[in-house]
Amino acid sequence: MATACASNSMAAPNPELRLLSHPHMKYAPFPLVSISGSPYERGLQYGRAVPARIAHSARHYRGELDKLGMSPAAQAALIKEFADQIQGFDPGHTEEMRGIAEGAGCDFDDVALINARTEVIAKARLLARMGNVDPAEGECTAALVMPARSATGQLIHAHNWDWDPDACDSTIVLRVTLETGLVFLTLVEAGGLARHGFNSAGIGLTGNYLSSDRDYTQSGVPLSSVRRAVLCQEHVAIAMQLIAATPKACSSNMIVSQAGWVIDFECAPDESFTLLPQDGILTHSNHFMSEVALGKLREAGLKNAVDTYYRAWRVRELLEACGPRIAVADVRRALGDDWATPYSVCRPPRGTLTGGRTATVATLVLDTAGGTMDIAVMPSFGQSFTRYGLAGDAHPID
Repeated sequence: MATACASNSMAAPNPELRLLSHPHMKYAPFPLVSISGSPYERGLQYGRAVPARIAHSARHYRGELDKLGMSPAAQAALIKEFADQIQGFDPGHTEEMRGIAEGAGCDFDDVALINARTEVIAKARLLARMGNVDPAEGECTAALVMPARSATGQLIHAHNWDWDPDACDSTIVLRVTLETGLVFLTLVEAGGLARHGFNSAGIGLTGNYLSSDRDYTQSGVPLSSVRRAVLCQEHVAIAMQLIAATPKACSSNMIVSQAGWVIDFECAPDESFTLLPQDGILTHSNHFMSEVALGKLREAGLKNAVDTYYRAWRVRELLEACGPRIAVADVRRALGDDWATPYSVCRPPRGTLTGGRTATVATLVLDTAGGTMDIAVMPSFGQSFTRYGLAGDAHPID
């Protein structure tokens, strides 16, 4: 079994990346923000709590659009397309976004951009005839262990979030208490509605990048809004319906769990395909794995992410080697694997083939039964986890 990622792995030519991979660099835990009340009230609290991080998110994605040569008018039109999709899907999401903008003292369009950054930037790249592969490579690796294979008898739902290392300075853990009394935690870039997380009904959700030849052939609801809707549900059947049936602009993989039930939806914009755990384990990375999907669409995400093929395989191999019972520590080690670094399961900061930057920004382990989410920031420098609880607490655990 491999140990935590090496901190002195090969660096990309970008000097900033060399600085980020310095072996003595330490990263603070992501801040915890708790909000409650009506959608607009929640947004106000959210914006007032982390205005600098929201501004950081907006600057980063505005900068990506500027690099593509998009005029302010073109940016506004593209952002409006997806803001209108959010409004049509759930007006409460729009109200919360308006509250975030008011609380943070920024434009509504900036918050809408943060929530539609996947769709807006990829479509902008298509308009600029640069293809729809994001420079950050948008990769992730998921690992789930069913209760029958878990050393604790509880589901282990874990994930590596790979993205631009700049996200370290904009990410938060958001704790939301809805008017219904449901509470959820989500790891998300500041200003966003949701990304990965779980709720007090025991529903867990993680997602990762996919790409197909159907992407951006239609408009659709931004992924952040779909994920927020899932985390607001009390029953997994409704959560599954939202993932499978909501029209999207791009492909995406979303894994949902509740009470020991796990299902993986490989989503094209207009159709979804399912995967189930095999021998008590489910792993996924960034390519379509469903044989049905591969018989109906063309995989398009391998132009700069071929390592996706061995990342999912590598994690499964490491977990299988643990025997009939797999511990949380085993899952952590598998997601911290540095085989083939820097193109590894746990990736140190490096450049991408399309001129961007990428790193494993966070490893997270959900305990939906126990009501906690453990998160390690930039784990290629060592897995140091902070535990966030539904009760609103956060403390280091190692």
